[in-house]
Amino acid sequence: MRDLGAVGARAAVGYARCSYRPATGAFTHTLMIPAPSQHLPRCPWPGQDALYLEYHDREWGVPEYDDRALFEKLVLDGFQAGLSWLIILRKRENFRRAFDGFAPEKIARYTPKRVERLMGNEGIVRNRMKIEGAVLSARAWLDVMESGPGFSKLLWDHVDGRPRINRFRSVRQIPAQTVLSVTLSKALAVRGFRFCGPTIVYAFMQAVGMVNDHLVSCHRHPDFALRRSRRG
Repeated sequence: MRDLGAVGARAAVGYARCSYRPATGAFTHTLMIPAPSQHLPRCPWPGQDALYLEYHDREWGVPEYDDRALFEKLVLDGFQAGLSWLIILRKRENFRRAFDGFAPEKIARYTPKRVERLMGNEGIVRNRMKIEGAVLSARAWLDVMESGPGFSKLLWDHVDGRPRINRFRSVRQIPAQTVLSVTLSKALAVRGFRFCGPTIVYAFMQAVGMVNDHLVSCHRHPDFALRRSRRG
């Protein structure tokens, strides 16, 4: 099977809509994916949870190139450490409100008093090390954006700018970390990011589409779309 790359990976699961953000002066590409269906084959891990199914079908594995969206996801993956992603997913809107929409320039200025306020917020995961880690990661993000290659480029250069399509047939075959995630973890840590160990980083890479780890039997895997198109 040929590697579809970033464009093919998007085309295999939906269609893209381009929009302009006046505040940032940037164009963004939003992947439009049909609502989850109970009749489609998919990876087993979402189970029957409606929120998890929607996340699996609409977000997980979709290539993300937006610097700020990538920052949010890395921070949330850090908060997930030791917990299930579904817990974070259910609290995600609370996190967004608590952390100023994950605007790094605001989070980087959080004072100890603001950290204490977050520690009293029952809507998020109240872990001091993770909250303080988010502040340090925001400062690292600003440094990468101002004097480095940019956050998205820093990440995606590790996979030559396009998703790596894996072809796993069972969840048991999917690794918890890889040589690549170890390398990227070290690159992030050197720049000052926190809660970016190899396992967290690999989960992050899966989520933002740097690697496509949907099972080959899942309707979100590019090979599934190819097989269906060949059947006509």
